[in-house]
Formats: sequence, structure tokens, C-alpha cells
Amino acid sequence: TLFTFRKLAGCTLFITGASRGIGKAIALKAAKDGANIVIAAKTAEPHPTLPGTIYTAAEEIEAAGGKALPCIVNVREEEQIISAVEKAVKTFGGIDILVNNASAISLTGTLETATKKVNLMMDVNVRGTYLTSKACLPHLRKSKNPHILNLSPPMNMNPVWFKNHCAYTISKYGMSMCVLGMAEEFRGEVAVNALWPKTAIHTAAMDMLGGAGIEKQCRKTDILADAAYCILTKPKSFTGNFIIDEVLLREEGVKDFDVYAITPGNPLLPDFFLDVETDSTAVKQERYGKERTKTETSPAKPSGPVAETFRVIQGAMTEEYVRSTQGVFQFELSGDGGGTWYIDLKTKGGSAGFGKPPVTADVVMSMSSTDFVKMFTGKLKPSLAFMSGKLRIKGNMALALKLEKMLTQLTSKL
Repeated sequence: TLFTFRKLAGCTLFITGASRGIGKAIALKAAKDGANIVIAAKTAEPHPTLPGTIYTAAEEIEAAGGKALPCIVNVREEEQIISAVEKAVKTFGGIDILVNNASAISLTGTLETATKKVNLMMDVNVRGTYLTSKACLPHLRKSKNPHILNLSPPMNMNPVWFKNHCAYTISKYGMSMCVLGMAEEFRGEVAVNALWPKTAIHTAAMDMLGGAGIEKQCRKTDILADAAYCILTKPKSFTGNFIIDEVLLREEGVKDFDVYAITPGNPLLPDFFLDVETDSTAVKQERYGKERTKTETSPAKPSGPVAETFRVIQGAMTEEYVRSTQGVFQFELSGDGGGTWYIDLKTKGGSAGFGKPPVTADVVMSMSSTDFVKMFTGKLKPSLAFMSGKLRIKGNMALALKLEKMLTQLTSKL
């Protein structure tokens, strides 16, 4: 085959959080061109549960054809950022591309988010992105085709994206605001863009959030690596864009997206902050408070689809479910047949029904009664309901995921 032009050959990329996941995938794609990669990440010693260190990532990058410089960088520490930038410039003669990929996530409500988690998300996502950009910019300005790429979403001001995980949303939009501001500030000098996936991407972070089996609903990191490569090889006049991986790749002529699926043909989870077109009407209604609020004087014996679902659940209870689950679930449902309902899979024999559970719930799930029925008849996966903001979970996340397993066994009976 003809020698193809390697667009990033000799370019130096500074990538935060490049020891695993999306950051590493972007690094490996650039390494194939013969790029220099600065792995600015914090994992130097193997982590008990997460794969990869800056050194194992460096080996993979070298094997792919690139040059690697592993640097221990916790983006919360400005000195570590600055010294890694200096080392990069000393080693490779400059910096051409910065990828702000390092990110912290905690999908919890305001009262459930520990202050240290708030600090972590603000420090890593907003402040880390800002300070790393600040440290790299003087060097980027000297490059022929400099780019900053932040892994952050288009800013979507629909309140549904704020109400369930306000701190996380603020921190991710903070990264997007860096794009908005810096693209304008350095227009004509440095390109600054944001990239975000259309669907959930399978990484260690995703396994942690979604639990076992989630990968079937995810795409591989390759789709983001290909989209990032496409952006970083564009001229610096391409700036201030909030790019969705699939949208860009379609414009570039990619037709087959099955190659990016972990399980081709399986339904994919839409990612956060992207409204699913078909659901936009539901969102508007919720916003204008059209959905019936539950009255305090709920009927003694509710009837309808919700009550019917609970009757089936009660009938399907087995000692096996109780033994394997060991959890009490409370449901706060809005709309028809709403109110408080519970499933007790802890007490001997188990029980389910209307009202508060006999013992304190381990997990409280809030959603509309329509979505609840959809969830229990297999038409809506709890993980999808959660990611699209339809389901709010308080309490023990691991137990909430166990419920998903039980549901798959139940749906056959419903």
C-alpha cells in the first residue's frame, strides 16, 4: 500500500487522564501516526480495581508507534501540571495539542453529595481543565496548528440535567464554558473545541456507574478516538465547536457504526446532557408542571397499571429473591396511581405494596408512574431511565443495580 500521510507525526499531545479509558484511546490513535504523547495522569502505582498506570499506557503508546512521556499529574495540583508541561517542552520541544480528558463523576443529589466529592469534581473538571489550559497556552501559541480539546458536553439548559446531579453538571458545563471563552479569546491563534459521545462509552468508569452487563449498551472508546483525531487534524480556524462524536463522523462519511458497538444490534444508552428527540415533549410538559402532582389523600386501595404491577410483583416473590437481594426499595411515583410504594426483599418471605415499607428503605427511587410501569414490563431499562434523567435514585446504588437483575427475571411473568 502507498505510504499514507501521517497527519500527527511529530506532533506533541498533552493528554490528562491518559492512563486508561478515553484519554488512552485518543493517545493510541495519535501514536499510530508517530506522535509524541505526554501521559499526564495520576495513577503511577497499580490501582486495586482500575486497570492501567501511566507506565503501562506508555508501553502501549510506544508499541503503537508513538513516543511516550509518562508524568505523574493530579490536575488538582497546579505545581504538578506546570512541571509536566516544562518536562514535555524540554523533551519534545513544544506542545501542539492539549486534551483535557481527566474527569471526576458523582451522580448524586445535592443533599447526598459529600463536600469532598463536590471539591473533587470542581477541582478536577473545572479548575484542572482551566489551569492545564493556562499552563499549555503559551506553548500552544507557538505551534503551527494548535488545538485544545475538552471532553465535555454541549451546554443544555434543560433543568432535567441539573436536578439529579447538580454538582456534576455544573463541573462538566464549567469545562464547556472554558471552550466557549477560550475559543473566542484565542481565535486565530489556538483552536478550542469540545467533544462528547452520543452514547455511553465502555470504560472502567462506566462499569463503576452502570454495574455488570452495562457494556452491552455501550460503544467502544474507538469512536471518540476517531472523532478526536478528525478534530485535531483540522485547521486551527475550526474552533468554538461542541461536537458529538457520531454527528461529526457521519458528516465525515462514516456509514457503519456497528463497528463501534460492544454488542452490535443491542440498544445503546444515550449519554448525559443530550435530549433524546422523541422524549422532548415529555420534558416540556414536566417543565410547565402539567404532570398531575400526587395528592396527600391517596385512595386506600389504588387501582390501575401501577397497582396491577405490584400485585404481580407480590405474587412473584420467592425466598430466593429475598436471599439474593437483601434490600428494601421505596418508590415515589408521580402521576396516575402515584404515591409511595415499596418492595421489601429483606424481611422473611418478602412483600410489596402501597405505602411506606415496614422497615427503612435502602434505596428510594423517584419517577413517574408511567415510566415505572414501563420499567417493570421491560420497556425501559433502569440504567437508561437513570441516565436520561427519568429516574432518581437515593441510597445504595449497588442495590439499585441488583433490582435490574431481578426485573429481567420478573418481566417474563408480567
